[in-house]
Amino acid sequence: MKTVRAKIDPAIPASLASGRIDRARVDATTEADLGRQATADEAEAMHDAAKFARRVRKRLGLSQAEFSERIDVPLETIRNWEQGKRCPTGAAKSLLKVLDKAPEAALAALQ
Repeated sequence: MKTVRAKIDPAIPASLASGRIDRARVDATTEADLGRQATADEAEAMHDAAKFARRVRKRLGLSQAEFSERIDVPLETIRNWEQGKRCPTGAAKSLLKVLDKAPEAALAALQ
C-alpha cells in the first residue's frame, strides 16, 4: 500500500479537494430536508436494533415467550423490540450485547 501525503490549507481554495462537497446542494438544503433525514436515520437505527434483538434471540434458539422469561423482560417488550416499535436502551442493550458475545455465561448468570 502506498502512502500519499497532501497538504491542505483552508485559506487557499485551490488546495481543497474538488468534488468533496456540492456547496449548491448544501446551501439549498432546508430545515424540512434535515428533519426528514433525521427521521429516516432514526427509523433505520430502530430497524437495526430490531434486527439485532431478533438475531440474539434466534441464536439462543428461544421463542419470544421463552426469551422474555429467561431475561426477565415482559413479552410485550420483546415484541416491541423485534418489531422496531421500541429500541432497547441502557441495561437492556448491554444485556443483549452480552447475550450475543457470551450467551452461556449470560444465561447461567441470569438463573
